[in-house]
Amino acid sequence: MKSPKEYHLERQLLALLQEGSDSKRLAALLIGDPEIEAIQEYANSVSIKRLNYNDHGPVHMRQVAVNAVKMFFLLKDAGIQCSLEREETGSAEDSLCGILLGAFLHDLGMSIGRTDHELTGLVIARPIMDRILSVLLPGQLGRKIAILSIATEGVLGHMANRKVHSLEAGLLLVADGCDMEKGRARIPMSINSTPKTGDIHKYSANSIEKVTLSKGEGEPILVDVEMSSDVGFFQIEEVLLPKISMSAAKQYVQVHAGVIGQERKRYL
Repeated sequence: MKSPKEYHLERQLLALLQEGSDSKRLAALLIGDPEIEAIQEYANSVSIKRLNYNDHGPVHMRQVAVNAVKMFFLLKDAGIQCSLEREETGSAEDSLCGILLGAFLHDLGMSIGRTDHELTGLVIARPIMDRILSVLLPGQLGRKIAILSIATEGVLGHMANRKVHSLEAGLLLVADGCDMEKGRARIPMSINSTPKTGDIHKYSANSIEKVTLSKGEGEPILVDVEMSSDVGFFQIEEVLLPKISMSAAKQYVQVHAGVIGQERKRYL
């Protein structure tokens, strides 16, 4: 059964997308797919109960999708084209579909384990991507290949351990790093108090009160992070910034962060 948080994020995601667009149809297909939901749920169980990490399940993947779509529109509003449109191999809507598809499926590999989960995840995700896009775009092989390729690069590159070159995959990297509010650490914090490997991810995420994505003053995207304690800087410096540094979207992103009531630190 889906959680209230899942339903909230699904409504938020659908509200961001234009009525009748391929991206909104794609979002509805992803949201309503029972296989995707089952794998996401199991991936979360493995992450939290077996590996002692934070949320890598349906809520996380929906939040990353929302983050990525928000940033896509911030770039679009600034007149910045993504790679498919700039290279004249697809449209802005194709880019949005690729971003959405990759974001929604990027952590399926956590259903097996964390090591190389971006690679094992592709083994799981590619047939699902193909199935979904065959329903969305019947007979449109060229568009399907472009969207599939963008989504694949996004999944493959989301751990920031290999260079991604498309702006679309770069947005997924940043979107993934931005999911660090304390709700992501709520379940692992409540079920286990014995110190174990990976606890720093839980404690640091638990100190992040709010992450806001909005229009920046100098760059199109501002990531603003409010935290309750300094341990939250681990999330900024060890998780978010490495992802941004490997992202083709780096030049378009500002990052401000700080403890509530104290002066904000500007990283980018």
